[in-house]
Amino acid sequence: MKLAHRLLTIALAAWCLLISSLVSAQTPSTEPLRVGSKRFTESYILAEILAQTAQSAGVKTQLRQGLGNTAIVYEALRSGQIDVYAEYTGTIAQEIIKDPAHSNLAELNRALAPMGFAASVPLGFNNGYALAMHRDTARKLGISQLSDLARHPELRYGLSNEFMGRADGWKGLAQRYQLSATPKGLDHGIAYEAISQQHIDLMDIYTTDAKIDFLKLQVLQDDKAYFPRYDAVLLYRADLPQRQPAAWAALQSLQGRINEAQMIQMNAQAELQGQSFSSIARQFTSGAAQPSSAQHQTRSFASQLWQRLVADDLWRLTGQHLLLVLVSVGIAVLIAVPAGIALFPHTRLRALALGAAGVMQTIPSLALLAVLIAAMGAIGRAPALVALTAYSILPILSNTCAGLAEVSPGLRNAGLALGMSRTTLMRWIELPIAMPTITAGIRTACAIAIGTATIAAFIGAGGLGERIVTGLALNDSALMLAGALPAAGLALISELGFELWERALRRKRLQR
Repeated sequence: MKLAHRLLTIALAAWCLLISSLVSAQTPSTEPLRVGSKRFTESYILAEILAQTAQSAGVKTQLRQGLGNTAIVYEALRSGQIDVYAEYTGTIAQEIIKDPAHSNLAELNRALAPMGFAASVPLGFNNGYALAMHRDTARKLGISQLSDLARHPELRYGLSNEFMGRADGWKGLAQRYQLSATPKGLDHGIAYEAISQQHIDLMDIYTTDAKIDFLKLQVLQDDKAYFPRYDAVLLYRADLPQRQPAAWAALQSLQGRINEAQMIQMNAQAELQGQSFSSIARQFTSGAAQPSSAQHQTRSFASQLWQRLVADDLWRLTGQHLLLVLVSVGIAVLIAVPAGIALFPHTRLRALALGAAGVMQTIPSLALLAVLIAAMGAIGRAPALVALTAYSILPILSNTCAGLAEVSPGLRNAGLALGMSRTTLMRWIELPIAMPTITAGIRTACAIAIGTATIAAFIGAGGLGERIVTGLALNDSALMLAGALPAAGLALISELGFELWERALRRKRLQR
């Protein structure tokens, strides 16, 4: 058992060293301007505009796109993993300082100062929340403003999960307008598909969304003035102007340069015409004429899927995905196998360890990532690897214990009677017998890691999940499939590899 304890100690030390090196690798001595974004179209575009504006002034930038909701991108800003991102005054008041009474930048900045943040550089447009429904349905029911909804409790609501949980979201809106509906929680991009297919009657929208006119939606008037203004501004770490004066001077040039019509048009270029966020931002920063947003993509779904599937980022994202899986499962093997060997003789400790690993499996991946970001003060690969490793430990640990249980007591006693030490017995008798079961646990862990690694894109860890996350933001089924299909391919390759390995192990055992 001393060997198992020694291996476990070495594995844990190696894990800590790897994670600390990953965290330190994200804070190099010459820091670039780190720009973040949330996970919706407009935020992606604005992040590209910020990054390209800084680059035009000769500033090196690092772009962290699609960092989930306000809580995750705020934590990334607080921990210093990003320096700046585009935020909205209403969100700052309601979700960050949690005081809706602060309505202007001066008041917001007084509240942000103790946090080490500041907000400035109004970009020039307001993007507020609203509820929308089909124009034909609204006309038929005589609905033009939010107070009219109270007369129609039969209407089906499909609201984004963030809107349902926000301080300025559904709960307060329902109280203000006396609405008794029970809404469904939907991703914002998917809600557009649901309302176009008439699976829901109402959804929350951003007032600069490109699909409002395209889907012939009517934005309902907020006749009781529930929603605050959501003027787009830059939220940044307060020391940014001093740390990066060139970048800050460039970012200030964006003040007042984007009006609502321009923002709607840029959103349409992404959602309706399929242009990349970087090319849309490049057109804006270069002053090039933007194509009309009236045309929608007319190519077949198959051609769109193929184009997205074989895009230039395929091998980069696949490599990142494989790295996350191989490193996390490798670390889990180094931890779980020695732990299983050490715990096997101790029934109670083994039960406690398996129970703890089982509880870890029940924690939703996004919740675990959010907790790890706060605990580690980092986003990207470090918290993603910790989460993936934690999810991989249970099947390997349980199968290690199950495999060792398959060794008959008589065989152990015979080995000891022949003068074998515990270490020799484990190495030459018990582990070879248990290996097929341990391999099955590693096989399961790899399958779990390949699927769960797609969630890592929500915190900037890369991988094939980037396509899925962006596809969700754009409601682009082809892009989501272009991320899901290679991940499924990796899972199939993994299964084939383990099947061949297990066959080789069986042949080896028969030869003995």
